[in-house]
Amino acid sequence: MIEIVQVVPQINYKVWVYFADGKITEYDMNPNLDKGVFKQLKDIDIFINRCCIMNDTLAWDVGENGEEDCIDIDPVVLYSSPELINECA
Repeated sequence: MIEIVQVVPQINYKVWVYFADGKITEYDMNPNLDKGVFKQLKDIDIFINRCCIMNDTLAWDVGENGEEDCIDIDPVVLYSSPELINECA
């Protein structure tokens, strides 16, 4: 099972994702920002301040119903994103 322990949003619409096994990846949200529900994440304030771990993955809490109102990313996609070495250790 892939366990995410921390997510750190960056101002360039990328997120550093820390996994329990020590792996750190960088997920680039830029290609998705013009698509469907992801459009609301173009607001940098929402992107940065609502970024969290929900439903055991990277998510943005965009509503009032907690885990039911979130935009989340498949943890397998996050784990296969480019790995960061030394940049954020």
